[in-house]
Amino acid sequence: MTGKAKPKKHTAKEIAAKVDQATTNRGGGKAGQADRSGLEKGGHAKFECPHCKITVPDIKTMRIHHESKHPKIAYEESKVTNLHATIAVDTSSSKPKPGVRGSLKK
Repeated sequence: MTGKAKPKKHTAKEIAAKVDQATTNRGGGKAGQADRSGLEKGGHAKFECPHCKITVPDIKTMRIHHESKHPKIAYEESKVTNLHATIAVDTSSSKPKPGVRGSLKK
């Protein structure tokens, strides 16, 4: 008989969420820092702000960043740096690509 407080068993949705959290690369920690900076293999951060050098994943986010952080400077899309075009990606490396779903632990 279950009590009023919490159910005694985990639901399939809860278990699937825990598996997803454990096996998906969320980009945190020191390994994720290189990924977020865009220095190694391009990373997730594709565009770089020409004023403060912050990196963002897409051009829409860059526009939002620019409007909130640099309101007095006119936004020019041509000045935004595309890091994936400027950084040479080394395909011979054995390191996994950033943000790849999966884990070594099973």
